[in-house]
Amino acid sequence: MKITFLGTGTSQGIPIIGSTHPVCLSNNKKDKRLRVSVLVEWDEFTYVVDCGPDFRYQMLRAGCTKVDGVLYTHEHSDHTSGLDDIRPFYFKQGDISIYAHKRVLKSLKIRFDYIFTTKNKYPGAPSVITNRIKNKPFILNNLEVIPVNGKHDTLQVFGFKFKDFAYLTDMKTVKEKEIEKIKNVKVLVVNALRIEPHQSHFNLEEALQFINKVKPEKAYLTHISHMLGFHDDVEKLLPKNVFLAYDGLQITI
Repeated sequence: MKITFLGTGTSQGIPIIGSTHPVCLSNNKKDKRLRVSVLVEWDEFTYVVDCGPDFRYQMLRAGCTKVDGVLYTHEHSDHTSGLDDIRPFYFKQGDISIYAHKRVLKSLKIRFDYIFTTKNKYPGAPSVITNRIKNKPFILNNLEVIPVNGKHDTLQVFGFKFKDFAYLTDMKTVKEKEIEKIKNVKVLVVNALRIEPHQSHFNLEEALQFINKVKPEKAYLTHISHMLGFHDDVEKLLPKNVFLAYDGLQITI
């Protein structure tokens, strides 16, 4: 299984428009972060978790020529607003499968009504096959995917476990029974927004505490804001099995 980090930034990305914060002015490419998303590939299958406003460029940068489906963690714009850019894949492959909580599907149908409509549909619009996710395992081709339920402040969000890889973003609270699903995975990815506490995201301390509960072989931090600090400086402070993810990072499990 190959994992490509398409984006590792928070909702505004790094650099933030108009910001003069030192991290936003950094010349280190690892400090430049698109909105959070990850590409998961195994055998001949390719899936994306979340497609935000940078989706088109992320696909071009990754050299991605096929997407078998898109999984959504939740409905916020930085995770969903790139849906229209599935069009090139739709034109080549036909209807694209999407997987989401019923609430997220409802939100997408409102925001992208022209994609979901069946009457007088614009011929250039893509079409999708909707798959409702509940908090129980489901099958993607030949692989079982296990949802991990959590809260983003008060909003329900899903993380996903693909074999020995678990991907969680925009988490603030996760119940013990959900943590049990991902105990001792080989690779855990989890959000770490900044140093200071935040209402709806793990900060760095909370992310490290969560990692200690899960006990993965390796952990990567994502959904990072400029307020976490410079990539190279933060990495020096992390435990030996914890790393900052960065855009374009690829790992094999």
